[in-house]
Amino acid sequence: MSFFDDYRAMVEEDRKKLSSYHPHPDSIDYELEQFKKQFNNVPTNNKYKSVKNQDNKDELEKVLKKLNDLIGLKTLKNEVRQYVNFIKIQKLREKEGLSRIPITLHSVFCGSPGTGKTTVARLMGNIYKQLGILKKGHVIETDRSGMVAGYVGQTAQRVDELVESALDGVLFIDEAYTLKPVDYGNDFGQEAIDMLLKRMEDYRDRLVVIVAGYGNEMNRFIDSNPGLKYRFSRYFHFEDYTAEELLLIFQIFCDQHSYILTDAAKEVLLTQFKQLYDHRNKNFGNGRLVRNLFEKNIEKQANRLVNIPNVSPYAMQQILPEDIYLGK
Repeated sequence: MSFFDDYRAMVEEDRKKLSSYHPHPDSIDYELEQFKKQFNNVPTNNKYKSVKNQDNKDELEKVLKKLNDLIGLKTLKNEVRQYVNFIKIQKLREKEGLSRIPITLHSVFCGSPGTGKTTVARLMGNIYKQLGILKKGHVIETDRSGMVAGYVGQTAQRVDELVESALDGVLFIDEAYTLKPVDYGNDFGQEAIDMLLKRMEDYRDRLVVIVAGYGNEMNRFIDSNPGLKYRFSRYFHFEDYTAEELLLIFQIFCDQHSYILTDAAKEVLLTQFKQLYDHRNKNFGNGRLVRNLFEKNIEKQANRLVNIPNVSPYAMQQILPEDIYLGK
């Protein structure tokens, strides 16, 4: 027998020994082998679900952080967090075979314009998705003009198309109270409401509807129809921004567009926001007011700079007290 034949025989013998090797129960090799067996016995679907559930949990926390990072809205944030916790526990109870309280997903957003209702609606769609309630969690935004037509039958068709596009997500209806005017007469808004309620029932497991508008107007709207009152029992409240919060929003606009608000200009602006806040009415614009004011301020700044020869980049960024628009 040659050297190579002897070597091959030795290798085969060692391989047989290894294949019949059983590690001692106290050894690390034994523990590893037992762990591999246990892991391999776990159904593949369960492994996938475990990973997916963790991913959803992580994504949910990211969405809630985005909500928490919004300026102001302290009450709203607490209401949403409490609502999410309630949904979590009800889903756990269902999983364990316990009876659960039916979850009301359709909701009413009450607040003045510019308080972030549309932004929060988009976040809610994502929250519902991460909780496993909606498959997509996208948001379709509309208002009266997108729902009500001028002829009989067309309104129902419009609403039907909107609902179809929102399935597995959220239908967000801004200024929903305009569907039911105080003096509605033969208004086609009632046709939109009737079709919406029908489709909410038809797709109760695939559609979430959020209606939004002024608090008093939304109360009147919901109370005007037993079907609306039955389906919309959860309210979220959006407070007006304080003067300090309005200043923070203005600062965000400055940062986004490479402007620098001087300390002196901040004082002038804060005083103006305090006056606007103290004399606000239901048409108080909140975030929209800040955007409009920002645009007017940079127009005033441009008028000041245009007559300066060789204006520097730094000067073009600075907003001075004299640039603050003090008109109404």
